[in-house]
Amino acid sequence: MRIINFPKILDERGNLSFFQNSAEIPFDIKRVYWIYDVPGGEMRGGHAFKEQQEVIVALSGSFDVVLHDGKDRHKISLNRSYMGLYVPSMYWRELENFSTNSLALIVSDCAYDEGDYLRDFDQFKNLKQNA
Repeated sequence: MRIINFPKILDERGNLSFFQNSAEIPFDIKRVYWIYDVPGGEMRGGHAFKEQQEVIVALSGSFDVVLHDGKDRHKISLNRSYMGLYVPSMYWRELENFSTNSLALIVSDCAYDEGDYLRDFDQFKNLKQNA
């Protein structure tokens, strides 16, 4: 896991940031989705991926990403649209503490595959410890 700083083109009319495969994103993008209109106090995620890796961006507003690597828990606050959080496979992830009108953009290296999800935290921890 690591923070990626995207290029920023500053302009008095409004700033622009972007990312491209291989240049800023450490994988070829196969899927893009976004999370929005999250009611106060709700959490998204609550799973890990066996193979999929992602970059998570707070396009608007803010939220926290809680990651667990099987041993340690890390909380990263995202609130800048020019920063993304790279999340490799086999990290348990939860998104929480969404501000009003927040928008989370997620880019992934895999198409949707329900079989890639680990939705039980104990099963995830066992797999990590036995890897």
